[in-house]
Amino acid sequence: MTYEEFNAFCGQLPGTTYVVQWGGSHVWKVGGKVFAIGGWQTEAPAVTFKTSEMLYEILRDTPGYRPAPYFASRGMKWIQRTDLEGAMEDGFTDTLLGSYKLVVAGLPKKVRGELGLGLVSPSCHRVYSHSIIAICPASLCFLSWLF
Repeated sequence: MTYEEFNAFCGQLPGTTYVVQWGGSHVWKVGGKVFAIGGWQTEAPAVTFKTSEMLYEILRDTPGYRPAPYFASRGMKWIQRTDLEGAMEDGFTDTLLGSYKLVVAGLPKKVRGELGLGLVSPSCHRVYSHSIIAICPASLCFLSWLF
């Protein structure tokens, strides 16, 4: 995944805004809240994103991922994907969509309405990278490890 692909994907999500900040990072927000950052605090291409507690526990020790600098050290559930090769093909966009949905679900109802988003549930969050599938309907998570 290139930053151009990252920006194109995030830009097609409803109600999103883009800003370059924090030393040239590609920052994507919905309702004024960040859901994904491209290129923050790393020389190699990397994407930082918000995640559920369950997915955070899975990805933090997965090769190519790490707890996000700054965010994770403050107790926030953010992960940084440091290996973006093949990200468009392995379903990483579903992970970014899950981050977007988590942030939208946390927005006040009024803000969601102003953005034309209505109710958005963070359910059906899928991750297809490194042989992990995580589907999280509501607060229940079902995990399958594929070998």
